[in-house]
Amino acid sequence: MIPSNLRSLFWDTNLETFIPEACPDYTIFRVLELGDEAAVKWLRHTFAEAEIRRVLRTEHRLTLKSANFWALVYGIPSGEVAALNGSR
Repeated sequence: MIPSNLRSLFWDTNLETFIPEACPDYTIFRVLELGDEAAVKWLRHTFAEAEIRRVLRTEHRLTLKSANFWALVYGIPSGEVAALNGSR
């Protein structure tokens, strides 16, 4: 279940039936792209770091700004981040 303070990140989702753990790529993408500090804290509590890193490496929809920031935070070389490799 999505905490009430994060519901606005998932405006296009039926939150009555949404299970974040069942849709890790979508959930992690939304929080990395749109979330604040509280959202990221929830994300790190809900998903393993390896799962977050995997999404960061494979998600093409992240903006360059977000992809760059999270690559630095997680120590992932920019060449390994899909959104930074022109593969949009």
